Amino acid sequence: MQVSVWRDQAACQGLEPAIFYPADEVQAASAKTVCEECLVQTPCLEYALDRRERDGVWGGCTEKERRRIQRQRRRAS
Repeated sequence: MQVSVWRDQAACQGLEPAIFYPADEVQAASAKTVCEECLVQTPCLEYALDRRERDGVWGGCTEKERRRIQRQRRRAS
């Protein structure tokens, strides 16, 4: 799925971007709630993983969670 296509369908579209760049894991809950309802959560997460996004909540995962996914994928390959 092309980036522009999934972004146009994202549940976060039009929301305050600061929600998705929380100061800590606890504050990430608001962003994760939006992501849970999103139809394009998976492509969003894959986009962030492919580009090694360091900041923010992408596809319902924080920076720490994305690092864990990357480690698991490296071990599995």
